[in-house]
Amino acid sequence: MEQTFLCLNGGSSSLKFAVYRLGDAAEERIFSGAVEAIGQPIGKTWLRSGDKTLQEENGKFPDHTAAMKRMFAALREQGVGKLAAAGHRIVHGGPKFTAPQLIDAQLKEALKDLIPFAPLHLPSQVAMIEAVEEHFPDLPQVACFDTAFHSRMPEVAQRFALPQKLWEQGIRRYGFHGLSYEYVVGKLGGELGRRAIIAHLGNGASMVALKDGLPMDTSMGLTPTGGFMMGTRSGDLDPGVLIHLLKEGYSAEQLEELVDHEAGLLGVSGQTSDMKALLQKSQTDGAAGMAVQMFVYQVRKFIGAYAAVLDGLDTLVFTGGIGERASEVRAKICLGLEYLGVALDTRANARNAAVISLPNCRCALRVIQTDEDLMIARHTRAVSLRS
Repeated sequence: MEQTFLCLNGGSSSLKFAVYRLGDAAEERIFSGAVEAIGQPIGKTWLRSGDKTLQEENGKFPDHTAAMKRMFAALREQGVGKLAAAGHRIVHGGPKFTAPQLIDAQLKEALKDLIPFAPLHLPSQVAMIEAVEEHFPDLPQVACFDTAFHSRMPEVAQRFALPQKLWEQGIRRYGFHGLSYEYVVGKLGGELGRRAIIAHLGNGASMVALKDGLPMDTSMGLTPTGGFMMGTRSGDLDPGVLIHLLKEGYSAEQLEELVDHEAGLLGVSGQTSDMKALLQKSQTDGAAGMAVQMFVYQVRKFIGAYAAVLDGLDTLVFTGGIGERASEVRAKICLGLEYLGVALDTRANARNAAVISLPNCRCALRVIQTDEDLMIARHTRAVSLRS
């Protein structure tokens, strides 16, 4: 029997959503859409079915509750009928939640307790759960945790070099983009090879090292700020930098704004976090060129570190917006990885082919379009069928 599921992916200033029809032998995305620039003077909303744009307009959305109301109106206008359940991407599950869960009052309170782990995302995600409750009081809802995929990492990779009491308080490496990694692992199956690295490169970017499909290490840590530099996030820093800035008068809120919103590609370039724009300017603008160079350097450095964790490398996968579409960035990253058996097929890379390595090279290079929404839909269906 086919059923219809609503998938919700809330960011700090955005709401992405999709409607799927799933059955035992069918998976169909019916609609996808977004409400963008939430909390800004001018926001934007759009709705698509396949490649066809059904709605696109500007508006003002002061918070995620207002964004949810616009989403419900858009779906109602398209005649979306009875829903079987709603699934939410929840950015942080803390030490306790390592698998999708049916949302009830107890879980909702537990999510509120986790807000200190992800203060930019969890408050709006709880608000979205409550908005669905108000609109569809009897609709089952499922929480899909982005940290769950990494919960099987070895303790040696999860731990920071900090006192035991902080480990017991949940201060550890959680990792993120788990739904994306889970999709890629399922998509490639045995083609992934025994030793694989997946690089999810987008405005938020991270990497995971996999052995036999299981996570061995990942770049993001307690929060999505860690790892290598991203669109507006700093990635890893010497802790002394933050201590120095605290002594210079920065507040915790100012530090959070710095490392999450003013750093990364935006901070180094002084212009934009958009990789496409930076690539266009990189030959004539020194700051833009340095931002690109630093990003590529740091990604390549993490690949080398994770190849050491895995004792070699069979497959390197690129996904995420930059990973899927920025052929120039992929080429720059691969340059210098020949010692790992990397041999780039420049023509295949230029057309964003699914396989971009030369035949018979030791390390396969893959480009996979990720689908976090589909993973949410699958988990939501599985949990709701069990309930």
